[in-house]
Amino acid sequence: MNLLLDTHTFLWFIAGDSSLSKAARSAIEDEGNNLYLSVASLWEIAIKVSIDKLTLSEPFEASSLNNSPKTASNCWIFRLNIRH
Repeated sequence: MNLLLDTHTFLWFIAGDSSLSKAARSAIEDEGNNLYLSVASLWEIAIKVSIDKLTLSEPFEASSLNNSPKTASNCWIFRLNIRH
């Protein structure tokens, strides 16, 4: 299954936040699923960090994202490689 994570879902997952449901966490952790994050989420994270509304516990490595083809809406979408 293809999963497009929104910004909060992505941040909750990487932080281990309990706001993320068990079902959502399970779907994200399922290696059979393809995980995607919109470039708009990266933009949102960058803005929140720049105005001190978000503090990251470690640097975000853009190199862990693999560029994939454009979607029909002409937005770039990145596939995530999440390491446990």
